[in-house]
Amino acid sequence: MKTGAVIAAAGIGQETFEPMRRYGSITVIERLILTLQKAGVSPIVVVTGNQASLLEKHVSKLGVICLRNSDYINMEMMDSARIGFQYIEKMCDQVLFSPADMALFSYETIAKLMNSGASLAVPVYGEKDGHPVLISSRLLPEIMDYQGKDGLQGAFQCCSKEIDKIQVEDEGILIETDKMDHFKELLSVRNDQLLRPKFSLSLIKEKEFFDQKTADLLRSIKRTESVREACSQMGISYSKCWNILNLVEEQLKYPVLVRHPGGMNGGYTTLSPKGELLLNRFETFFTEADQAVSEIYHRIFEEKRDKFI
Repeated sequence: MKTGAVIAAAGIGQETFEPMRRYGSITVIERLILTLQKAGVSPIVVVTGNQASLLEKHVSKLGVICLRNSDYINMEMMDSARIGFQYIEKMCDQVLFSPADMALFSYETIAKLMNSGASLAVPVYGEKDGHPVLISSRLLPEIMDYQGKDGLQGAFQCCSKEIDKIQVEDEGILIETDKMDHFKELLSVRNDQLLRPKFSLSLIKEKEFFDQKTADLLRSIKRTESVREACSQMGISYSKCWNILNLVEEQLKYPVLVRHPGGMNGGYTTLSPKGELLLNRFETFFTEADQAVSEIYHRIFEEKRDKFI
């Protein structure tokens, strides 16, 4: 089961912009993304609005996709959720959703939700529901069609599937970031839990020409059929984007894109058959390598009794 995530970070014009609030050495949005990544969640979509350019630049090196809710002032969080769900719907089997101001839940809670087998699930601590919530991709069209006034909760209540309540021993599912100062001990525990291996993988010929960021770019072009829109979503300049693409084609000696110019609706861009095959094989390679690295890390560091990190 491939699990993606949508983070609603559009916000409103409050005095303190919560996603960029710093606790320790990292911000709230970084903590949320890193926790999801430790649990193996991918892709991660961040829906921005307030201070969008600043936030998109801030997370640009974390391998997430940024989408903008340009009318965030006049919209509710459900509207940001729809933007993310529409993008991610066909990219994974199930989706986790969380507002950006909920960043103290544990990766064990995420894993428990992911492995629950539920079509629709919320974590519960004591008798209170929290975040993140889990939605099967098959239910996303039904969730997005909800037009009531009760947001995501109302969409859940009207859904054809019952909500599974997943009991967790994790008070963090209830804690908003503006209350983090009162949970310093839990914050310290969560900091320790962020420890994990991270590796980079790239293909090299005469030059290093293909890595995870390149794969993300091709995936975004495939989805949007627009190089410019893909650049915007990834927070990289149009000229840098073409430098990346030109290097790939130069090293491989074949086109990875097919440009379709003109027409009534303007031109568009798709992946070439070889470009699509390259992307699929690299993603499989990366997924299997990431799993192998995690297993090696667990054997060498976590199975030892002499814990020293």
